[in-house]
Amino acid sequence: MANRRTKARSTTETSEPQAIVNGGRRKLRWFGVRYASVRGRIRDFLARRPHRSFRRTRRRDYVRSLRLPGYLIFTKDVGALLLSRRWLFLCLVAFYATIIAILGGVTNQQAYSKIGELLQGSAGDIIKGSWGKAGEAGLLLLSAFGGGSGTATVDQQIYLSLALLFVWLATVWLLREVMAGRRPRMRDGLYNSAAPFLSTFAVILVALAQLIPLGIGAAAVVGLANVGLVSEGFGAMLAYVFMATVAALTLYWLTSTFIAGVIVTLPGMYPGQALGAAGDLVIGRRMRICLRMIWMFLVMAATWAIVAIPMVLLDTWLKGLWKPFGVVPLMPIVVALLSSASVVWSASYVYLLYRKIVDDDANPA
Repeated sequence: MANRRTKARSTTETSEPQAIVNGGRRKLRWFGVRYASVRGRIRDFLARRPHRSFRRTRRRDYVRSLRLPGYLIFTKDVGALLLSRRWLFLCLVAFYATIIAILGGVTNQQAYSKIGELLQGSAGDIIKGSWGKAGEAGLLLLSAFGGGSGTATVDQQIYLSLALLFVWLATVWLLREVMAGRRPRMRDGLYNSAAPFLSTFAVILVALAQLIPLGIGAAAVVGLANVGLVSEGFGAMLAYVFMATVAALTLYWLTSTFIAGVIVTLPGMYPGQALGAAGDLVIGRRMRICLRMIWMFLVMAATWAIVAIPMVLLDTWLKGLWKPFGVVPLMPIVVALLSSASVVWSASYVYLLYRKIVDDDANPA
């Protein structure tokens, strides 16, 4: 009996160190597999990207073909695609514009009155070449696009941002169906497009992180302006050059994120995969795609100026002519329609640009 106990104790004492050794081997094997996986990903990434830090990249190693029509022709193609299913996209714009107006657009009426007063007061100055008040009115109108006239609450701004995000998702889903030869209804887009909401939101967070340098630069310029260092003369010129450079570099950085906003809507696509795929698509083409993005923003800005400014003047004139018209929220409705239409237009533009990039069979840079 004593021999059995002694043998069992010796077996237990022997098995415990062996178990510890086996556990250590399993952990080392797990770390080895993870390390090999990370090294493999790094090798694949470096094989796809020719650029190296502090090392010159030869032109033959990164230039890739990108067959795109001209700026005006491509813009016309985007408009033709939207016009081919005009009632579908008009209903989508009207639906989300109603939501935007209900959530917060009707609270910005005072800002539009201020814009009208500035434009009326600056008519003579514009003719003489002074654009100060007109620029101030433009900034107020730009703030109205985000619901930030100073009257919208934080909750309303969050709801407006979510509404515009759903406009983007619905537009991309409908465009994918239309270009596949199907005839979707707006109801299908509303119900089926929200699946990649969290993935798209993660991509938006990455875009916001990429905007941090621009925000820091703007804060620095505003701080220097408050102490009078960049208010005029050579200091003001340096501030403008600095902000223009930071804005250009930020947009250059954001180019792949715009494309990722379309890729992430594919079924089963994760945000990291979308960002990586977008980076592979734009490498060697980033400047050309960046110029297309700038053109898109210029077209939207021109559309806002052509539509919104005359409507502001008309609204101000009607209120001065007929006092009861003051209760009609004309401008909030117009801005809600423009906001929704701008997101539909930009989503269509980026989606078609993405399709053009994918259709190009150039080898990876």
